[in-house]
This record gives sequence, structure tokens and C-alpha cells, in this order.
Amino acid sequence: MRFSTVPAVAFASALLAGCASAPNDPTLTLQTKKTPAQYAECVVPKLQGHSLNPTVSQTQRSYRIVVPSKVAADDVLEAYKAPDGGKIFLYERQLLASSFVPSSFERAAQECI
Repeated sequence: MRFSTVPAVAFASALLAGCASAPNDPTLTLQTKKTPAQYAECVVPKLQGHSLNPTVSQTQRSYRIVVPSKVAADDVLEAYKAPDGGKIFLYERQLLASSFVPSSFERAAQECI
């Protein structure tokens, strides 16, 4: 009877491993020719089209777009000014089982490059 719980515990641990990634490491880094403002103007409507509710804040050199999550930490997209346009950092916490297919958050980020 004890051996039947081992696979279930191993599977649950694997699912939670996706949530246990380092909070300061981006899950994806992208380069774009667009300025941070142009990139934000592109990605925010796409996120809203996927029924996500982004909150946008800006500084002189960057835009920060936060999409609240009901299950894990909020997803964050940061666009920084770079010499040739912008550098995009994507911070997304998703379960390991759902990491095989790009999320709507990641797809929107990549479509605006």
C-alpha cells in the first residue's frame, strides 16, 4: 500500500517544481527593434484580447506590465530601453505540466517583437 503513494508524491513534486524556480531569473529574454513604449502599446491590447488584465507602470527607461495570477505569482513583463531598441524580460510562473506549450502571456510577448 505504501508503494502506491510514491508515484503520486513524485508526480506532485514535479508539478510544483515549476513554481519553485528562482523568482529573479527571467523565464524568457527577448530583443526588439521597438522602443519600450512601442512594445507596450503592442502587447497590452494582445494581453487584454486573451482575457488577461494587465497593469502598466513606466519609468524613464522602462515599462513594467503585470498580469495578476489566481494560482501562482503574478506574471511580469519588463521592457527596457536598449541601444538598438528594447530588451524584454518575461517572468512567468507556471506549472511544469503546462510549460510544454507557450502560454497566451508568452505568445503575446513574442508576437510584438
